Amino acid sequence: MDFMNEFTLIVNTVRDFLWDYALMYLLVATGLYFTIRLGFIQIRKFGAGFKAMFGGFSLHGKSGEDGLSSFQALTTAIAAQVGTGNIAGAATAIASGGPGAIFWMWLSAFFGMSTIYAEAVLAQHTRVKKDGTYVGGPAYYIRAIFKGTFGKFLAGFFSIALILALGFMGNMVQSNSIGDAFSTAFHIPPIVTGIVVAVIAGFIFIGGIKRIARFTEKIVPIMALFYIVGCLVILCMNLSGVVQAFHDIFVMAFAPQSVAGGVLGVTVKEAMRYGIARGLFSNEAGMGSTPHAHATAIVKHPTDQGIIAMMGVFIDTFIILTMTALVILSTGALDSGLTGSALAQFAFNSAFGHFGNIFIAICMLFFAFTTIIGWYFFGEVNVKALFGQKATKVYAVLVICFVVIGSTLKVDLVWTMADMFNGLMVLPNLIALLAGSGIVIHLARDNHHLK
Repeated sequence: MDFMNEFTLIVNTVRDFLWDYALMYLLVATGLYFTIRLGFIQIRKFGAGFKAMFGGFSLHGKSGEDGLSSFQALTTAIAAQVGTGNIAGAATAIASGGPGAIFWMWLSAFFGMSTIYAEAVLAQHTRVKKDGTYVGGPAYYIRAIFKGTFGKFLAGFFSIALILALGFMGNMVQSNSIGDAFSTAFHIPPIVTGIVVAVIAGFIFIGGIKRIARFTEKIVPIMALFYIVGCLVILCMNLSGVVQAFHDIFVMAFAPQSVAGGVLGVTVKEAMRYGIARGLFSNEAGMGSTPHAHATAIVKHPTDQGIIAMMGVFIDTFIILTMTALVILSTGALDSGLTGSALAQFAFNSAFGHFGNIFIAICMLFFAFTTIIGWYFFGEVNVKALFGQKATKVYAVLVICFVVIGSTLKVDLVWTMADMFNGLMVLPNLIALLAGSGIVIHLARDNHHLK
């Protein structure tokens, strides 16, 4: 027992240090660096990214022989980005950092758009073809940038951290969210929900990246539209509250001591800390996860996928997370003193009544299930890089087992370890991004994105 207490204390300490301090500064600084070096590319190329996203929009797109369409790669990335954190993450940021945390969430996402551009460009540039299909990601660009033993160690460290953080522990977190939501809304035993989710996920896993892409290109637009429409209905019911919500977000980002309700006494530092940390954790810019999807896209130039990759951060934070925040603030749910998913659920219930539970359950199913699919794929790429193709079958079986177990068993230590390994995988990725920044700048100039 003493050993477990000590171990839990260590994991908590490392997790808190990474997400509340180290990564907050490192990720924002990296985003600021790329923003300046790339000449504010998230502003200059936003229109081009938006046009490319809708230009490639299709529920029945065709992937190439050796990769995916640009839109399929984007929806696979968004599938992982938009998860339960878009509901619980925004709620946690507001409950802990006040409404002003949303302003800092937006700011971190703005800089994060340039970081994810760099990730996608490097992933495209260093990808390789295995078994007739393109694969890539941090494990590949780390090895390309750092030759020899150091490169192998850094890439291996990243791969192991990602497999543990996303493939195993992260997917337990997601399935538990689905199990909890369906138990609350429909009184379905979590184990039943977990088994059904695992069976459907397993069927998609077996089909490989092509089946995953066909699934995400259909489900991601539908789930986003469903959630946005639901939020807009509530916001239309509380228009005066929406105006006040925007006022609170901007004013309390710099003067949060005026906050009333459950977050009385919050400081500017806390608003920044929770807003930036939760935002970066949700949109995954700089974490090294989404480059695995963007590496598979068939595009004319690596920077073409970099531009469309920025849209993933925009949709995740500026649309989905913002919708959640506005619903919580406009309904007055913040005064309830709740936090996390309970706060979000309270906000939706206050507007929809009991249907609020059903709405959240459906959204949790969409968000969490697509994240399970995306995170499985990211883990599979790294399993293949470390152990070869044969190991992916064992990995798939293990993920399915963890999905079932996670739906019924919520162990705080597992949740904390998922956060910790999420943070640890960022470090080698950022080292490689900064070391490879010259390549990103060169490719941007080569494709006339920089003059």
